[in-house]
Formats: sequence, C-alpha cells, structure tokens
Amino acid sequence: MSTYKMVCPHCLSRMRIRTSEGRHIFLRVAYLQCTSEACGWSVRAEFEMTHELSPSGMPNPAVRLPSAGSDLRSAARPVVAVEPPEEIGE
Repeated sequence: MSTYKMVCPHCLSRMRIRTSEGRHIFLRVAYLQCTSEACGWSVRAEFEMTHELSPSGMPNPAVRLPSAGSDLRSAARPVVAVEPPEEIGE
C-alpha cells in the first residue's frame, strides 16, 4: 500500500495530517502541519474523488462519478523509468 506524501511548499519538509473529517462520500477535509519545527506551517486541505478511472468489482449504486477520459486515465498510470541499453564494448 502506498501512502500519499505531502511536501511543505516553504521548506520542502514532509507534512503530517493532524486531523481530518469526512464531509461527503467523495470529500475529506484534512488539517496538515509541516514536520519542521523551524517552519511550522499549517494548512487546511481537501481531498476529493472526482472521476472513476476503472469500475468497481463490487459496485455500490449510491456511488456515481463521471468516467475519466483517456487523458485522465493515462495520467494516472505510473511512469516507469527505462535505463538506456549499455553500449557494446563499454
């Protein structure tokens, strides 16, 4: 399982979620704080589910989101770094 990591835009330290609350089935409000004691920046953030990338194998009829277009689906694919092949004789 991956963990979403937020970075402080001021000092580039990691942010921690201090608390969060569900506002809607698709919306969660979170209160974050920078882990750098010298910085201490805090912020309110919203995490919203906006588009369905692939259908559920156990669909809930109450869940209705627009289907993502191909541009959103391709943006969600992980980027795989491919190393160039070594030159023969190196």
